[in-house]
Amino acid sequence: MLTASTAKLIEVFSAIQGEGLNVGTRQIFIRFALCDLRCYFCDSAHTWKVPETCAIERTPGLRDFEEHPNPVSLENLLTWVERQDRSQPGLHDSISLTGGEPLLHAPFLAEFLPRVRQSTGLPIYLETAGHRSPNLEPILPYLDAVGMDIKLPSASGETLWAEHAEFLERCDLAGVKVFVKAIVSDRTLSEELETTARIISQVNPNIPVFLQPVTPLSPSLKAENDAWRTDEAIKSIAPSPASVLFWQALMKRQLKSVRVVPQTHKMLGQR
Repeated sequence: MLTASTAKLIEVFSAIQGEGLNVGTRQIFIRFALCDLRCYFCDSAHTWKVPETCAIERTPGLRDFEEHPNPVSLENLLTWVERQDRSQPGLHDSISLTGGEPLLHAPFLAEFLPRVRQSTGLPIYLETAGHRSPNLEPILPYLDAVGMDIKLPSASGETLWAEHAEFLERCDLAGVKVFVKAIVSDRTLSEELETTARIISQVNPNIPVFLQPVTPLSPSLKAENDAWRTDEAIKSIAPSPASVLFWQALMKRQLKSVRVVPQTHKMLGQR
């Protein structure tokens, strides 16, 4: 049974952040189970369902995982994160809430985040699809940064423009540092990126955007994710260099900062 004091997890581990404003920094990752979207080339499709157990790393970076039953208690998760933080003081730059969709666990996070901030002193970074604004509201006071994925219809099969606009506006009004990520492939349409730029500029043209060309998964992660996919998965490839140059210029007509950065954790073989 899932309550405000329990959560269903995939794993807790220490790794290098591969995307967005925090790229290259060391984080404690808390990966939550469950997602209500089914994006075509999700690199975490194994999070769509809840496993019976979750994997908890004991020592930062050593991958010495223990298995614990789901759901997990707030007290246990707090203990595991504190252990990661204290194993090597000063190693970690922040805590990453990822998934899946972490906002499906909003009641739990509203209790957990103030306690973990107090015990570790680490900033809290939320990775989210940015389509659940009501779930965001109770945890906004405890967030330091938000990385929001724009779900382009060609990449996700979803049309969430209004939800994304509301989500960005709530983050901006709350004064939380927010940036946007968009996966682009050979299937990406220029019209989608024009719409993305317009939505962001209407909220705040200074919000940074990261265009992420599709990056192949390592063989082990690909096998793990393919096991969860449906027959509707679209096999996309990276866009051409000319397309990426054009899209960046297109979006910068409306926005101040548009960076092209591939998903570096895949290149490094990180989780």
